[in-house]
Amino acid sequence: MPVRERVRAALETSRFQRLIIAVIVINSATLGLETSATAVENYGTALMIVDHLALYIFVAELCVKIYAYGWRFFRNPWSLFDTAIVAISLMPMAEGLSVLRALRILRALRLISVVPSLRKVVTALLVAVPGMTSIVLLLGLVLYVTAVMGTKLYHLTAPEYFGDLPTSLFTLFQMMTGDAWSDITREVMAQHPSAWVFFVVFMLVCTFVVLNLFIAVVVSAMEEEHAEESAKATQDLGVAVLTELAELRAEMRELREKVSTTAGDSEQHLNGSSLPATRSSRERPRQKRSR
Repeated sequence: MPVRERVRAALETSRFQRLIIAVIVINSATLGLETSATAVENYGTALMIVDHLALYIFVAELCVKIYAYGWRFFRNPWSLFDTAIVAISLMPMAEGLSVLRALRILRALRLISVVPSLRKVVTALLVAVPGMTSIVLLLGLVLYVTAVMGTKLYHLTAPEYFGDLPTSLFTLFQMMTGDAWSDITREVMAQHPSAWVFFVVFMLVCTFVVLNLFIAVVVSAMEEEHAEESAKATQDLGVAVLTELAELRAEMRELREKVSTTAGDSEQHLNGSSLPATRSSRERPRQKRSR
């Protein structure tokens, strides 16, 4: 087996993946401890050593992957994501700026590319983005219509919530997230007792209908992604089985050829050894007759 294939096989083992996950988790923990003045005062040197060691491991991993996969490494979006994260982590060491040093925590995002379950979720979210555009437009339309209605109805009695269109949009967005929506409703109902109809209908439409559409789109995208992965795995398994069958047939063909060759040689050997025996058996009666 060539060296590249052996390196590639080692990179794809679960043991190596667990090692990288452990390094990411430990490095993320040390970066979190650096936010504590007490931890930096007592263990600052150790934290810096662990941080640099983790960075060296990440750089070495990328170099080994580039060697093992070649140009295919740069065709994988997750590989480019890892490269960008490590490149950003290298910038603080070169510049020494505090803002850039804070970006080192982005290394924790590498768990997304390393852990398959997280990778599936992010992939499903990216796949679901086109389907979300229509839902975003629907939500924006509902917010705009209700904001105009709320401004027309309650701008005099509740100007802090519905004084103008931007304020009404922010208030309705706040209510849609569930933040103090009952308090706002009660304050408006103190002046307009029938205002509960407006707010209840808005909450039902936005919170229980439109927002659940986002969840439905994401779940559907995850199911499609899982189905594609299952189909790909089945296809890969079928290709592997066909390849193995072809190899078995080739081995059987070679074995048959060897058996036929061996049988032919043994038959020739038997024929060659039977000729002297036949001659000797013919000569014996002649000798008896001469006597």
